[in-house]
Amino acid sequence: MCRHAAWLGAPASLASLIFDPGNGLLQQSYSPRLQRHGMINADGFGMGWYGEADHSPVRYRRTVPIWTDANLPGLARAARSHCLLAAVRSATAGMPVEETATAPFTDGTHLLSHNGRVDPGAVRDLADGAESTCDSAWLAAAVFLRLRAGLPLGDALAGVVTTAAAKDPEARLNLLAADGASLAATACGDTLFLHRGDHGVLVASEPLDDRPGWHAVPDRSLVLVTRGGTQVLPL
Repeated sequence: MCRHAAWLGAPASLASLIFDPGNGLLQQSYSPRLQRHGMINADGFGMGWYGEADHSPVRYRRTVPIWTDANLPGLARAARSHCLLAAVRSATAGMPVEETATAPFTDGTHLLSHNGRVDPGAVRDLADGAESTCDSAWLAAAVFLRLRAGLPLGDALAGVVTTAAAKDPEARLNLLAADGASLAATACGDTLFLHRGDHGVLVASEPLDDRPGWHAVPDRSLVLVTRGGTQVLPL
């Protein structure tokens, strides 16, 4: 399994997802509170963010545990954006531990992370290639293929998740994606939470802190977040 988190709203630093909260992604990398599968997320980490006038995200990925990167605290405080996404990874048994298997994945415009597992055979025919042999990379490639065909972000996620789930009923398919102006996420087999604040919206595998206002997303749901509001729809 893995853990991920994203922000859309007023400019904030990546440290607000990773280091600053009591249960940020650093804490979740070695002591997650609600993770159902696996106990530690030490098989890599990644993060991405958007410039105010740039539709192409900046991305940083590594295959080491997040707590071993001595450069990350400074980078995470310097990297600020209105749209942020970060993830820590626990590789599924049999999946490679390599940078190309580490979220977030990108097609040059979007960022995408996957918490869970799926039989690669259930997703390989949904895409025309992937940057890694891991299941998450194939899911990302399938979503990006649909985005290139013109589907909205939420529709692309929902279509891939429902198709993959029908082929692999035991799959866990929590996806989290961003395009710089919106977020979309699925809750399918594991936990997902929302926090709507005065300055923006957080979407995370589990609450990043103990503030009131965190709400669990029902399983088999699609979350859509824009500057205009937040929707939670059934898959």
